[in-house]
Amino acid sequence: MRFYGIVYLINDLCFIMEAAAAKGYKELYEASELRVIKLESELAQLKKMIFGSRQERFVPLPSAHPQLSLGIEPEPVATSVVATQKISYARTSVAADQQPLLHPGRMKLPENLRREEIIIEPAGDLAGCKMMGDEVTEVLEYLPGELYVKKYRRLKYVKPDNGGILIGSLPVRPLEKAMAGEGLLSQILIDKYVDHLPLHRQMQRFERAGAKLPYSTLTDWVSSTCRLIEPLYEALKKEVLKSNYLHVDETPIKVLDKDKPGASHRGYYWAYQNSIDKIVVFDYQEGRGREGPGKMLEHFEGYLQTDGYQVYDHFDGRKDIRQIHCMAHARRYFTEAVKNDKSIAEYALGEIQKLYAIERNCKEEGLLPDEIKTRRGEQSQPILESLGKWMKEQYINALPKSDIGEALGYSIKRWETLSRYTENGMLNIDNNPVENSIRPLALGRKNYLFAGSHEAAKRSGMLYSLFGTCKLHGIEPYGWLKNVLQKIPSHPINKIQELLPHHQLK
Repeated sequence: MRFYGIVYLINDLCFIMEAAAAKGYKELYEASELRVIKLESELAQLKKMIFGSRQERFVPLPSAHPQLSLGIEPEPVATSVVATQKISYARTSVAADQQPLLHPGRMKLPENLRREEIIIEPAGDLAGCKMMGDEVTEVLEYLPGELYVKKYRRLKYVKPDNGGILIGSLPVRPLEKAMAGEGLLSQILIDKYVDHLPLHRQMQRFERAGAKLPYSTLTDWVSSTCRLIEPLYEALKKEVLKSNYLHVDETPIKVLDKDKPGASHRGYYWAYQNSIDKIVVFDYQEGRGREGPGKMLEHFEGYLQTDGYQVYDHFDGRKDIRQIHCMAHARRYFTEAVKNDKSIAEYALGEIQKLYAIERNCKEEGLLPDEIKTRRGEQSQPILESLGKWMKEQYINALPKSDIGEALGYSIKRWETLSRYTENGMLNIDNNPVENSIRPLALGRKNYLFAGSHEAAKRSGMLYSLFGTCKLHGIEPYGWLKNVLQKIPSHPINKIQELLPHHQLK
């Protein structure tokens, strides 16, 4: 409906412009013209969202505008050329000393998988035959997840002369009064928060396997498990805040609120990521104001990388925090402005792409932070200085409220903080590390739609933090969580950090 509404509105404004031009109403004509430009831009964005690709990476073509080159020769870019070619074939023979390469065959199956060996004897009479070897064929198979009962039989003994009774002790369980073991609890949490399978679908799957578990039972198990591992989340939060370089971003979540019957509350997860040590924490807040990050980062000192959301401007005034902005967000504005002013937007995108090419080269060459800083000083800094100057020159002639005007204004206002990543080789050019950690959360909320309460949203943030850290370190989350649930009931609270995912690797 929004799509067609914009089309009709553009048509109406065109009629107004014609009438204003005919009657000499210059101000009305100019206002209508600016409105048409904005609506056409919004229409283009809607078309892109519905029909187009969302990739932001820009591949520049050879510049057709020498006045925009600033004396810098563009790097050669490979382009696709479609041409008709005559294809000829020639028969060749392979020499005896030049054997053709053998096909590598099927993918080798992982050695850590359990092998079920089936021995097949040949048909026929084997009398007098000698076995000369065997042919091995491996087939990858699968068994659905199995629900089974772990039955503890504790034997009782009477001591001599009626001296009392001896009975075996039950092992410590994560939830003493629950009939679920650590393996089942781990799988329920992994299915929901890693594989995005809501609890009601898990309930249906359990019922197909012969176990009818009420939805309320599953939610009680989840909340009780979260209470058990809450100290682990607090320990993870402390370790994240010890860093001197953090990425921060926020993402919304719908939450059912008893004070809003028939409607949902829009809460927010604030993500804090240490990309050096690969730790991420999600902190749920009921609003998007600065109170949440203000409290979380009250004692933080170091580099803070964010997008251009105005709440983060509060931290720029603190002497112990050095703010960096995200180049990917600046690039996104120019991507959206291509339809508005192709030549200016594509030149800016081309220069930004050069900056990203330098970053890719540093990563591919495996440079150390000091080497990265030197490379950026030699190659990135000149591009940043000339591009910043060029943007100011172009902004003079741009309409401030047009897409290209907003793109230029966004970058010019933040150019110092956008360029600040060159100060230190450990810093990133953009905020993509934390945005990548937010993606599983975005997939999850598409499946379960909302959190049942503010407390449930907080618990979800705790689990996304721990599983997100597992993912950053390549740790299999089910095995890690099951091991934690076995140990944590009797683990010393002052050594709880030993159970964190990244400490399991040490």
